[in-house]
Amino acid sequence: MVRNMFRQSAELGVFWRKLKAFVKTLSLQRQMMENLIIAKARQDALQRKMEDRRLRLQEEANRRFAASGAMTPEEREQRILYTNVLEYEQDHDWPKQWKAKMKKNPDVSLVSNLVSYLLSRSDHPVVKLLRKHQYRVYNRLYPIVSKGLPKSPAMPLRPRHSIHNPLHPETPKRPVRTACSTQSVKSFSTDLISPSRSHNLTPKYEEEEAEDPSEQGTMDRENSFEDLEQFVTQMDWVPPPSSTDDTASDSDLVCDFSVPLERDESHVQELEKRAVKEHLKAVVKDIHIAIDQLLSMCLLSFECLNTASFKDLCLASIEEAFFTPLWSALVALFRKVYVEREQAYETSVKLYSDASPRDIGIPLKLFPQNTGSPQGSYPYGSAIQELKLLIHDRCPQRKLECIVRTLRLICACAEDYRCLHEGDTTPKTAAIGADDLLPILSYVALRCQCPQLVSECAALEEFIHEGFLIGEEGYCLTSMQSALAYVESLHTGVAQLPVGKLI
Repeated sequence: MVRNMFRQSAELGVFWRKLKAFVKTLSLQRQMMENLIIAKARQDALQRKMEDRRLRLQEEANRRFAASGAMTPEEREQRILYTNVLEYEQDHDWPKQWKAKMKKNPDVSLVSNLVSYLLSRSDHPVVKLLRKHQYRVYNRLYPIVSKGLPKSPAMPLRPRHSIHNPLHPETPKRPVRTACSTQSVKSFSTDLISPSRSHNLTPKYEEEEAEDPSEQGTMDRENSFEDLEQFVTQMDWVPPPSSTDDTASDSDLVCDFSVPLERDESHVQELEKRAVKEHLKAVVKDIHIAIDQLLSMCLLSFECLNTASFKDLCLASIEEAFFTPLWSALVALFRKVYVEREQAYETSVKLYSDASPRDIGIPLKLFPQNTGSPQGSYPYGSAIQELKLLIHDRCPQRKLECIVRTLRLICACAEDYRCLHEGDTTPKTAAIGADDLLPILSYVALRCQCPQLVSECAALEEFIHEGFLIGEEGYCLTSMQSALAYVESLHTGVAQLPVGKLI
């Protein structure tokens, strides 16, 4: 009996412990359900608050972009972008602080700092739009530019499995000449990533396009800029082997249908050239649209920049940030289109590399008789060295400034040579005129020995804003293009030089 009582008491204790554990579990489950209900209510309230804010900002954007008729896709996209900018300003304080600074002191230096800081913020909708356009242009450039990559045994084209940015390769250190790049380009370039990961940084309305595997998902496209750099460095023209009449006649005897084949090949080449030119036109058009859209969004984000002088500064900063990582691939496409002009330039350089300033048509008073001049080992050496630095810049505006400095150095050297020749130390306001400037600039372009200048100037003509082509900059660019055209025509005999100067 006593044993049964102890057994029942033990069983009752076990049952009681299980009951307490069960009650405790029910209590925990009840508390968890209550917490879930509270969290769900808070989440719903937060979503309603965010939706109310989105609708309020959308109404503000609709009032800003009110249209009488149906909206175009571009206007719809701009409205979405502006809504994203308003949402960003609701979550961040620095735009309000910068607007207050600009309202208090609208200074030029403050404008440059504002745009630099804006382009350094990788999460801002304007910077995301900038990256989206850069990736789109790069994806259009790569298939065409990389098609002609040379297969050299000394420089094999291998896949590059690295995390470095394909849109901003490391560039060699350029000679110290001008001020360093602005802070906006430095800070922005370090944030760029490979195109295959761009969908993580693009706005929400662009996620489906950015995640397209045909554009962003291949390893070759992601690690392609090293190959593009090799292609750009090897773009200099190599003259084809000369053919004689005997070899041509032998080929006619061996193969009767060689003429139709050559015609077919020439026709195919002509179609390829035409296709590349049309592709270049499309890329240039896309770049202009991208620059205009970026400038418009900057002015919408900061209305204080919507003045004539501030707008030019904003445009210059945007162009520098946009073109810097893309210029190598872009100029490679220009060189494919203008390869014949570069070949003509190089042929003239090889034939007339020893031509003296007098042979080019420069008056005797504008160059020294001895080569040991203060400007260098040959006449106008400082201008020649300055012009050689043009290809190291990656922004059209900076390249145009390099051309302007080249012409100013030419004028300074011409004045020095005139003073040495006439023995007059009194400076004059106009040392040379337009008739003397073009031969001197042609001599400088000839001694520069850089065929890429032809494509660089063609690209500048496409991308330099019209406002910069009215004054001194436009005159300098037009003079440089005329000088390059003269050098290209030297080997054809149109521009007569002494026969004894031929190599």
